[in-house]
Amino acid sequence: MLTKLPKWVEYGAFTLAFIAGIVNAVGLLGFEHQAISHLSGSVTLLGIKLMNSTSVALLLVSIIVSFMLGSALSGFLLTGGSLKLGRHYDTLLFIEGLLLLLSAYLLSRAHVYGITLASAACGLQNALATNYSGAVVRTTHLTGIFTDLGLMIGKALKGEPFDTRKGVMFLLIIFGFLLGGITGFILFEYYSILALVVPALACFVLSVTYKIYRVRTL
Repeated sequence: MLTKLPKWVEYGAFTLAFIAGIVNAVGLLGFEHQAISHLSGSVTLLGIKLMNSTSVALLLVSIIVSFMLGSALSGFLLTGGSLKLGRHYDTLLFIEGLLLLLSAYLLSRAHVYGITLASAACGLQNALATNYSGAVVRTTHLTGIFTDLGLMIGKALKGEPFDTRKGVMFLLIIFGFLLGGITGFILFEYYSILALVVPALACFVLSVTYKIYRVRTL
């Protein structure tokens, strides 16, 4: 459970949610209200577009497949279900940053399929933090977070113990995603699609920070 995880996990979860919030905000503002960091809306929209727009449907399929391929890359590079130093978190974060940079470059030149790289980056990130020590931690969307938090509150109301650390983790993810959305809006106002460079740089900083921490700790 979360009690087994190191304290810095909270900071990492907040930062990853912040990054996803920026990416999703840019997607919603710049791609006809198309979300990037999660797929529920994309799959629903795919069902609609299959009936009236083949070209948009193909783009949505590519976004969905790219998200899955990003998750597959995390699955390929990571082993085990527990958080341990020495694993390829820094490598994956660096790859995520590269995907976001390339996405910004392509989209700034009107290559619409550049959005698939941003989707792959989000899939990679979500898989990176999905399941550690039996605690589900998703950083690119909030449906499961709100559901789990609601369950915890309901159980607490009938007398069961409330997992304070887990609750704090969920609140940090929610706040990080919200703050990312605000930041994404501000960045988009000034830089348009190139706002994706900021979360890319944040991924690079996280990657280097983890690398340094790992070297000093091991």
